[in-house]
Amino acid sequence: MSSSISPPAPFAALRRLRAPIARALHAALLESRVGVEEATAVLQCNCEELPSVLAVAGWLRDRWKGRTLTYSPKVFLPITNLCRDRCSYCTFRRDPDEPGAWTMNPWEIRQTVREGRLRGCAEALLCLGDRPESAFRSYRETLRAFGCESTVDYVEQACRIALQEGLLPHTNAGVLRRDEMSRLKPLNASMGLMLENVSPRLRQRGQAHDRAPDKEPTVRLRMIREAGELQIPFTTGVLVGIGETPAECAASLAAIRDLHEAYGHIQEVIVQGFRAKPGTHMAGYSEPDGVAIARVVAVARLMMPRMNVQAPPNLTPYEHRLLLAAGINDWGGLSPVTRDYVNPEAPWPSIAELKDRCRAEGFDLRPRLPIYPEYIDKPGFVAPSLRPAIEEALGRIGAAR
Repeated sequence: MSSSISPPAPFAALRRLRAPIARALHAALLESRVGVEEATAVLQCNCEELPSVLAVAGWLRDRWKGRTLTYSPKVFLPITNLCRDRCSYCTFRRDPDEPGAWTMNPWEIRQTVREGRLRGCAEALLCLGDRPESAFRSYRETLRAFGCESTVDYVEQACRIALQEGLLPHTNAGVLRRDEMSRLKPLNASMGLMLENVSPRLRQRGQAHDRAPDKEPTVRLRMIREAGELQIPFTTGVLVGIGETPAECAASLAAIRDLHEAYGHIQEVIVQGFRAKPGTHMAGYSEPDGVAIARVVAVARLMMPRMNVQAPPNLTPYEHRLLLAAGINDWGGLSPVTRDYVNPEAPWPSIAELKDRCRAEGFDLRPRLPIYPEYIDKPGFVAPSLRPAIEEALGRIGAAR
């Protein structure tokens, strides 16, 4: 985008802000690095300071991303909800003997992606629990019935089915090893793993991740780094409201920025709010409100002005205008076929509804692929075998390149 857009009107008012917040906004406007200390201060801005923060974040989005919002028309494939981790806020995971436990069979996968193509989808999001074969014998028997020895074997099979039916896979299978990502790269337009937070404190007893070994920050950072070394277009992000401090949130965004600066592979950063779900250990926790999410979105934009920044619209259905002001340029995946299996209580908005809301704020809304346009022709980031499917999907849904 053009960098000739005039600075935001509140620029002169920045001198009236508290010093660390003013430094952060000045740095962002001057294309300088926003540090963790300044970002932490912005995350704690008060209601009088918030308009200036949003003005600068929105201006940076307009400068680098323009006034077009994107979304990915997708089908959500919950390959299995069995998981060896037990996060304190999750209702997606199950043990094999619990009500609601499932593993999709190949026929179900094929039927879902086939319907998705008929309904205009381009992405097949494969989402599943972390390494359930290491915890459940019955699941290992299910895999063998499908001709597989591991979950990654079955994910590979599911990706091939999606490609055969004309959808581009995006795999989020929890923590994967380098060799596993290397196997899956030729079958995936992009891959992802939510960092959530870099704080090891959240793995301590009584915290959100105390029974979730795959949420160890060093493990997740290693996977994101290795994805960069493999030149995989990658999605990650932060989870807001799980007991983190503002400094820990700022440090998490800085870690994502540092990895992207090193490898250039992070195509989008998701800012997702915690949901308090009945029956979980964190059912009594307060959910972050729209202002809290907007602060994190704005800080993500200040720290990474050229990044694609996303906030799921179904989790903040009454705050779309605020999120637009805070600097998002993408709504993530939306499905006309499948629900959000991680947050089934939160239905997707319709595309027509979201388009109207964007238009009311002066934005266009366009579909995109699970790989962002800037990565399609970036050397090394797309397997040659995927190019025909990408070109077909670009033309079919009218996505920008």
